[in-house]
Amino acid sequence: MLLLTKAIFAIMIGFLISTVLGLIMLPILRKFRVGQKISIFVGEAHRKKEGTPTMGGLIFILPTIVVTLGLIITNKISYTSNLGIVLLVFIGYACIGFLDDFLSIRKGNNEGLTTYQKLFMQVLIAIGFFYIYMRSGGQTAWVVGTLHIDIEFGWLYGLVILFILVGASNAVNLTDGLDGLAGGLSAIAFIAFALISLSVGFEDIGIFSLILVGSLVGFLIYNTHPAKVFMGDTGSLALGAVMGAIAILTHRELTLLVVAGVFVIETLSVILQTFWVQVLHKKLFLMTPIHHHFEKLGWSETDIVKLFWVAGLILSMSGIIFGVWV
Repeated sequence: MLLLTKAIFAIMIGFLISTVLGLIMLPILRKFRVGQKISIFVGEAHRKKEGTPTMGGLIFILPTIVVTLGLIITNKISYTSNLGIVLLVFIGYACIGFLDDFLSIRKGNNEGLTTYQKLFMQVLIAIGFFYIYMRSGGQTAWVVGTLHIDIEFGWLYGLVILFILVGASNAVNLTDGLDGLAGGLSAIAFIAFALISLSVGFEDIGIFSLILVGSLVGFLIYNTHPAKVFMGDTGSLALGAVMGAIAILTHRELTLLVVAGVFVIETLSVILQTFWVQVLHKKLFLMTPIHHHFEKLGWSETDIVKLFWVAGLILSMSGIIFGVWV
């Protein structure tokens, strides 16, 4: 019962603070003209969104950090090395995204940090992750008992961490192209990881995930169609990276592929499109990421988001079963 109370409190307080913070931040972002620059390759409907405030990821990032630290200080949850890693990744990738958004706004285009600059920062965070993880006795083997998988990576596990963090963060970043799409899918995915974490003994990670779910729902008040604010790279990079970190820390790397299935499909659509164009010299999709393909087919933005949310919900429910079972 105590755990259930903590879980409900985590969602509620995250939701309330992010909702209030949204009311405070929106006028500030508008005042400082922190507007999103829209790619010239998207449709006219998206071009109309140019100037919509970005960096809105702060609306769910700040409440999640503050509430988590508050619960640690008041001894409502215990501070663990795992929770320290989660906060490191969440804050670190949020800073990378914030800097990328800031430079994009300053330059007046969609070009913020270079690929190499981002990768350098991501490597630094992965090193910090790996250092804390090893000092706390984390396992460096990929073990899935039911599938008879047991692969020992040793020090190479640091590369696994980097690959998952970069892959997951970019997957959410690619998906963040329609109002409410990435935010809603992330909320659904973190509910799944919260339930998995609590079921397999990672209460600290489970409570963090629920705080983030509440904060994301508060953010979605302002981000669903028509969006009053975008999360920007500030939000998308942080969400993807911390999702990957949670999968690693709970030893549910395969489960990540299921729970984050829509994000995976979005990323694969870009990879396949690139291959088709460069090798076969024709397009596989009308436009990628794949949510834009549906737009080109004439689907409305809200219908695409609903479809993807339903797909994400089905995959997350499957992921819960798979995550607890393995």
